Amino acid sequence: MWRNGAKQAICKTHRRALSSSASLSSFSNACSFQVLSLGQNFSEKPKLYPINVLNPHLGLCTRGEITRKDNDSGPRCVPSLPRGFSCGGFCPRSYASVAEAVSSQTDLEVQELVQELRKEQRKETARKRWERIAPGMGWRKYEMLKRRQVKIETEAWERAANEYRELLKEMCEQKLAPNLPYMKSLFLGWFEPLRDAIHKEQELIRQGKCRAAYAPYFNHLPADMTCVITMHKLVGLMMTVGEHGSARVVPAAITIGDAIEQEIRIHNFLEKTKKKKDAKVEKSEGDESGVVEKEQEKLRRKVTELIRKQKLPAVRRIVKGYDESRPWSQEAKAKVGSRLIELLIHSAYIQPPADQLCEGPPDIRPAFIHTVLSITKADKKTSRRYGVIKCDPVVLKGLERSARHMVIPYMPMLVPPVKWMGYDKGAYFFLPSYIMRTHGSKQQREAMKIASKAQLEQVFEALDTLGGTKWRVNKRVLDVVDRIWNSGGRLAHLVDRDDVPLPEKPDTEDETLLKKWKWKLRNAKKENRERHSLRCDTELKLSVARKMKDEEGFYYPHNVDFRGRAYPMHPYLNHLGSDMCRGILEFAEGRPLGNVGLRWLKIHLANLYAGGVDKLSYEGRVSFTENHLDEIFDSADKPLEGNRWWLRAEDPFQCLAACINLSEALRSSSSETYVSYLPIHQDGSCNGLQHYAALGRDKLGAAAVNLMAGEKPADVYSGIAARVLDIMREDAQKDPTSFPDALQARALLDQVDRKLVKQTVMTSVYGVTYIGARDQIMRRLKERGTQLDDSQTFGASCYAAKVTLTALEEMFEAARSIMSWLGECAKIIASENQPVRWTTPLGLPVVQPYRKLGRHLIKTSLQVLTLQRETEKVMVKRQRTAFPPNFVHSLDGSHMMMTAIACKRAGMNFAGVHDSFWTHACDVDQLNTILREKFIELYDAPILENLLESFEESFPTLTFPPLPERGDFDLREVLHSTYFFN
Repeated sequence: MWRNGAKQAICKTHRRALSSSASLSSFSNACSFQVLSLGQNFSEKPKLYPINVLNPHLGLCTRGEITRKDNDSGPRCVPSLPRGFSCGGFCPRSYASVAEAVSSQTDLEVQELVQELRKEQRKETARKRWERIAPGMGWRKYEMLKRRQVKIETEAWERAANEYRELLKEMCEQKLAPNLPYMKSLFLGWFEPLRDAIHKEQELIRQGKCRAAYAPYFNHLPADMTCVITMHKLVGLMMTVGEHGSARVVPAAITIGDAIEQEIRIHNFLEKTKKKKDAKVEKSEGDESGVVEKEQEKLRRKVTELIRKQKLPAVRRIVKGYDESRPWSQEAKAKVGSRLIELLIHSAYIQPPADQLCEGPPDIRPAFIHTVLSITKADKKTSRRYGVIKCDPVVLKGLERSARHMVIPYMPMLVPPVKWMGYDKGAYFFLPSYIMRTHGSKQQREAMKIASKAQLEQVFEALDTLGGTKWRVNKRVLDVVDRIWNSGGRLAHLVDRDDVPLPEKPDTEDETLLKKWKWKLRNAKKENRERHSLRCDTELKLSVARKMKDEEGFYYPHNVDFRGRAYPMHPYLNHLGSDMCRGILEFAEGRPLGNVGLRWLKIHLANLYAGGVDKLSYEGRVSFTENHLDEIFDSADKPLEGNRWWLRAEDPFQCLAACINLSEALRSSSSETYVSYLPIHQDGSCNGLQHYAALGRDKLGAAAVNLMAGEKPADVYSGIAARVLDIMREDAQKDPTSFPDALQARALLDQVDRKLVKQTVMTSVYGVTYIGARDQIMRRLKERGTQLDDSQTFGASCYAAKVTLTALEEMFEAARSIMSWLGECAKIIASENQPVRWTTPLGLPVVQPYRKLGRHLIKTSLQVLTLQRETEKVMVKRQRTAFPPNFVHSLDGSHMMMTAIACKRAGMNFAGVHDSFWTHACDVDQLNTILREKFIELYDAPILENLLESFEESFPTLTFPPLPERGDFDLREVLHSTYFFN
């Protein structure tokens, strides 16, 4: 009650001047009135009265005195006079008659009220701030989730180390090995010897007995945390990017060194400011050092308290100002990582599980070995030798089931990400976050750092919008995925959990049979390597899904690659991933379907089923869904026990999620009020060619990729396939003696369809080469299990790739002319030993990173490492061939960002996957309007003219070719094209 009174009083401050005394005017202007309440019933809202401070009826008292009349029941506060005012030592003593019945508060009490009010105002300011940060989330809930998020970011490795310490303690106390999964038991077995080895190394460094190059970096982190990081990072690399249970030494060493440096940042600050307990040091430093230590301890307590109160910006400022350490060089990271890998190799041993043991002594052997591996690239005949760390086959088998025990630092966030404010300011609270993935390009990094905040404002807003979309796990779909996976995989595009059996060597000396056996053996081993990689990848994704499934919602911080395309920073379970990932994820905030949502839900399900259904008109897709309602209900109710109709879809898990959603909507009392959480996709039609058609105002190309209206969607892939088939029919009629490809044409006549050429057409505008096209078509042919052997498949793929690229050039001549112009400009610039650079329509600076790499040898205790460094020499050919696709990528990234910003301002949920835009079913019509308007806005600007102008300004002495001729296509037609995005 008093707080409300004080608030009103301060808001309605009255100053009364007394006309009867000019000498008192300055006093009357300086005094505020006091808050008084009639009566003592504080349950009622008080009536407030302004009081004339110097009233003729008031008595006098000394300055600041508190008075009480005989009939008063409480103290009364009289305003203090301003400094310098003289009133003969007296002040007003009593109140006006109206105020005599009013109880007042002391100066101290009023000050407390004002302080309380200021506290409330601060809270109100904070509330408004977090309402912008996390709309719809309560303050207490946000603080609780934020606290958890900070712990996830800062204590992941420490928690893992504590867990191993507790397990070791339990094992020693009970004298019994705990019942753990096999891989976790291996980690536990390696933990103690590796920790002790690291601790011993650290002691040698402290005593000055080890002067190795890694020594200055080795002692900043406790041995147990260093141990856990080393184990988990190396095993993680073998799961994700390794060559079937192996990891190359150089990237492994640098990855471990980088993880150690990251973890040191906060820990290092706290360690530096701890009290020094060494009595000798205290004695030598004397009183002055004691003062310094007190200051350090005070600072340490301050930082700890700020972390507890979640005042993270203040912590960052203090840590940044106090931490004098420089970022580690790549050489330092490599040396630290190499030494830790070496210690792990010498500390980690395994023996087969009990059920695999034979009679006799246990077979104890190293878990990891350091060896050399020759790796031959598919498109090159030469091979290179790499130092690798290989794990034992027993460990390799356990890797596929160890994902749930791995530490994954960049998990989805529990609260909205920090808004982007600069190159390294945004996203996660403490984990290093950079707005652009520069991949070591110094010039690109510098260009981003010097770009002003105003220039990057739209990029920041777009990434904040993408990161602010709240997701959750679809538990029903996850349950189905788990059941399939636990049963061995194989269904719904999940990888088989068993290996392909290796063919037995034939008992013959026939070279032809032996050659075929070697070919089959090589293919079987390759297939098993791929299966292993896919199994590890699936386990990691499912591990994240299981960890997040009970969360009400979570967020994906986004950043961009150097071209301006946005990506989630979490690498495993995200909406850019596989069909399984997309099926498992859904919006955490639902919206009623409304008038149009049910129709879009039906269209979406037909799109996911595909198989040609997605090429029908919208009415045809709706009819398809309505004609299969029985199968849809069966799929939702009995996904694995029923007839499994959803498994026939091209995207089965997403189709299952749509079946469940549609079934619930149709069974609800009102489909219009049914709340749907399912993201509905609107995908571009061969989006790269759409951008080229808009750049060149090409009518023919625009019609082929749905920039122009049509009764049903134009299918560019079917068009190319038809042209390829025509060419092959002509070639098949020729004489094989004079035209050898006639045999290939005849073999492929019944294999040509849109699926065979789709990937090549999609990637043609992004610079796919002949070799790339050949490999794409060869994969499609192998998937079909044709009667051709491997050598015949290779020859057929070469021929099909050549014909497909020819058909593309014929149909998209305007796109080819623009690609040629872009490539020619890039060649001219690169010939001057300069990288091609440009600025996207949203202000993002882009610098192509292709430079020749130099070799830098580093001698480590493990091996001599060869590190690659950028040189000053650019790669002319790579600069030329990469520029056209990179430029178009920067344009489609700009279109997506412009759409994201507009959707946010319209109050819609938005997610984007390059050329696929997602929102709720009820908002699809509005999304379609926005994305078309933004596409026109993007290409209303003279993009190619601006690009040429920027080149001429940067290189005034160079001569660039004139702009290619363009057609007369009217961009406004996009507004009326139903299937532009569909």
